[in-house]
Amino acid sequence: MSTSPVEANDPVRLSESEFRERLRELPPSAKLIAKVLEGEEPLSQGELAEESLLPDRTVRYALNRLEESELIGSRYSFKDARKQVYYRNT
Repeated sequence: MSTSPVEANDPVRLSESEFRERLRELPPSAKLIAKVLEGEEPLSQGELAEESLLPDRTVRYALNRLEESELIGSRYSFKDARKQVYYRNT
């Protein structure tokens, strides 16, 4: 049983109930960042800091916690390949 490269790179997709259950265990800053990421467009760390009004360090901590829990994913920005953008795994 082989997995094609496309399938191997597919992000984890969670149901809304699974997403909420995992999110319940995280700190308030991670919950706020997850709420900001509900939009269709992926956002950079700077954009998340602007939208959430949280300090950069707090946003970075929240993003790390969310990625560890597989609630969000990241990829390089199409506009600026030096930046990563983040999106929800739902």
